Amino acid sequence: MPILSWRALKKPNKMKKFGKTIKLFLIDGEPNGRMTCELSNWTGKAYKIPRIMIKESYSREDLKSPGIYLLFGENEDGKGLVYIGEAETIIERLKQQVAQKEFWSEVILFISKDENLNKAHIKYLESRLYEITKRVNYYELENNTIPSKSSISESEIAEMEEFIENIKLLTNALGHRVFESLVSAEPTKTNKTNLFFVKGARGANGVGIPSSKGFIVFKNSEVAKNTVESMQKSLINIREKLIENGTIIRTEKGLIFTKDYEFSSPSTASAILMGRNANGLKEWKLKNGKTLKEFETSD
Repeated sequence: MPILSWRALKKPNKMKKFGKTIKLFLIDGEPNGRMTCELSNWTGKAYKIPRIMIKESYSREDLKSPGIYLLFGENEDGKGLVYIGEAETIIERLKQQVAQKEFWSEVILFISKDENLNKAHIKYLESRLYEITKRVNYYELENNTIPSKSSISESEIAEMEEFIENIKLLTNALGHRVFESLVSAEPTKTNKTNLFFVKGARGANGVGIPSSKGFIVFKNSEVAKNTVESMQKSLINIREKLIENGTIIRTEKGLIFTKDYEFSSPSTASAILMGRNANGLKEWKLKNGKTLKEFETSD
């Protein structure tokens, strides 16, 4: 049996979670344009701005204040890239980053509506967000140097840590899981308690959960040692790519996942694990034998 990385998931979090109100405003009246994002009872404010619309934002007065910003892009393999930075005049820094960095296509930035962020605060935020991104390791960091952490008071640390929790929430809500692991970002219905298993010939032995974007296979899940001739070429290509980039590695015991990995569908996840075409809705099962299809359609 593999030693799988889901031991912590077996203890559900007993803390009750309450609903939150997020207010989105489409500045240009278009879903792919600029937007602001605000959380009820929070003094912070987020902007999401496409790179091609930075120029249209030069005149916005609140963007002339201190803030933290995240530049997002993708590499040629589709892996997310992020650069984390801070600035005392955030729009001026974004002007510079348009000229200096090519990889990014949009920015999410955070400022304070009550102008309560100073240089020490944003340096602290930059350093902590870098640490979190490095630890989660879902996006590739484009920072060339490790940001230094400023020295602030105990009360200020408490305020900034609360600010960080809201940054994590809104960044995720705006489409980037840069600060949260794949599993922790998922809804509680499938998180922690409902683990799905798949087993098959040639050593397949995997564990995972459905996700909002498809299906997450957990680290240390075991992959079939080889594929059958009838397996779709597109699935074989995905498998080969995962081996090539180190997501799946060869060990003495066979092929295993080196990290949690999210597939676009349960069927793709089960096919890669089993080395053959597969219907994930039927192959993935709870410990009691209930299939994913039965789980999703039952009351």
